[in-house]
Amino acid sequence: MAWIKFLGTAGARFVVMKQLRASGGIWLNLDDTNILIDPGPGSLIRCLSSKPRLNPENLDAIVLTHRHLDHANDVNIMIEAMTNGGFKKKGAVLAPSDALGKDPVIFSYILDYVERVEILKEGGKYRVGNIFLETPVKHVHGVETYGLNIYGKKLSVSLVSDTKYFEGLEDYYKGDVLILNVVRLEEKEGIDHLSLKDAEKIIEKNKPSLSILTHFGMTMLRAKPWEIADRLSKKLGVKVVAANDGMLINLDEYADKKLS
Repeated sequence: MAWIKFLGTAGARFVVMKQLRASGGIWLNLDDTNILIDPGPGSLIRCLSSKPRLNPENLDAIVLTHRHLDHANDVNIMIEAMTNGGFKKKGAVLAPSDALGKDPVIFSYILDYVERVEILKEGGKYRVGNIFLETPVKHVHGVETYGLNIYGKKLSVSLVSDTKYFEGLEDYYKGDVLILNVVRLEEKEGIDHLSLKDAEKIIEKNKPSLSILTHFGMTMLRAKPWEIADRLSKKLGVKVVAANDGMLINLDEYADKKLS
């Protein structure tokens, strides 16, 4: 079974700081390959307290879409856990260049624990285990940021990470399953995050087999994202769900679209 588990659905600093939603990232299992995306605060605890328990030593890679704390705070401890404290050199780390540069969020000694480090870039393609990943376009955000397209043999998953909407964004993310970081209920000048209106536009254009809203800020939480997702499903005629902390989604039933 291919699956996604949401170790947290918090977006924006206040939801994270108050832990109104958890912020542990996303664990994806596809074609017997395990990757952890954006291990924010509490990622290790969420893995170990998960039912069934998620063993970090089973990870094949850890991916950072960008260096902000809500996406990267636990990256060092998760690399330690993936490599059994560095005693088992294994796995890969994929991250933008500024996560590893002058002011790194990943400690240099930790990188010696993994088999390889891949620097994410616009148009990049990467292999991890039995799956392929690509970072099709650089996002409009405060730091270097990329979304992901992840390809298995029968299924593709797209993740639109933090970004201000820009023309043509939806053309880069056409997975069978589409995950959208929707921080804002309504767009706000100077805030480089998707609003609900942006997410609706992307879903309506691409019509994935399943759309998942996550990474909620305060305005989205107050508006009850599960009710928003239900209304979007009815309006657009496609399945839309709002992720919640600990949600496990069986991906096998969504492997319907032909991979492009």
